[in-house]
Amino acid sequence: MSVDQSRPAAVEVAGLRVTLDGTQILHGVDLTVAAGEWVTVIGPNGAGKSTLLRAVGGLLPATGSITLFGTPTARLRRRDRARVVATVSQSPVVPPGMAVSDYVLLGRTPYIPPLRRESAADLAAVTEVLHRLDLVGFADRPLTTLSGGERQRVFLARALTQGAPLLLLDEPTSALDIGHQQDVLELVDRLRGEVGLTVLATMHDLSVAGEYADRLVLLDAGRVAAAGPPGEVLTEELLAAHYRARVRVIDGEHGPIVVPVRTR
Repeated sequence: MSVDQSRPAAVEVAGLRVTLDGTQILHGVDLTVAAGEWVTVIGPNGAGKSTLLRAVGGLLPATGSITLFGTPTARLRRRDRARVVATVSQSPVVPPGMAVSDYVLLGRTPYIPPLRRESAADLAAVTEVLHRLDLVGFADRPLTTLSGGERQRVFLARALTQGAPLLLLDEPTSALDIGHQQDVLELVDRLRGEVGLTVLATMHDLSVAGEYADRLVLLDAGRVAAAGPPGEVLTEELLAAHYRARVRVIDGEHGPIVVPVRTR
């Protein structure tokens, strides 16, 4: 899906700095994501990818500025922010004993008035997402009894049920088999066309990142090392310099394919 860069920005990050336990993780990161665009952040372990997403999602204190759809996040109340941005983190907290359908329903919390019950529309939203992610058969199961891959789909289901126009995905397919990886990524990509969803993600699989993203941002040691279309970022020279890996990059049907090369 091509994205018109003249469209208003969904995310604008300027001079973002994050310090955790006395260690500075992000060093003045600048990032812009156009409405309807899919941008994936890549980089070696410890580069600050998850920290960047958590800061954009309001889960970490940060300095600099973060603006979502034209509104500085400092002006957004928690409930308002939850209507704008939904996050799928790597290790969400799993309430003990909670059934899958009840967990997914938590995504509707920003729309349910205090001391009120969920509406028929809220329940319908849950049912629709459970169908989309092939989770109907798990609806009554305790979340803690599911496999890692099944849980990952439930975490995504909760985020999609939230109905926010911005979706933050931190390694969304790390626990999924190849079939469900494709199902999840195709669903997210389809939602971009259907409802104008904007996606900011992190991924370790460089070939998959390049296949689905409009643009890649290469982060290393808390700084942006490169940014642009996948073909400009996934080069053998950049990957050797920042991943310290020997790879071969092959032109694929939907983007560059990165293949590790044995060193001996």
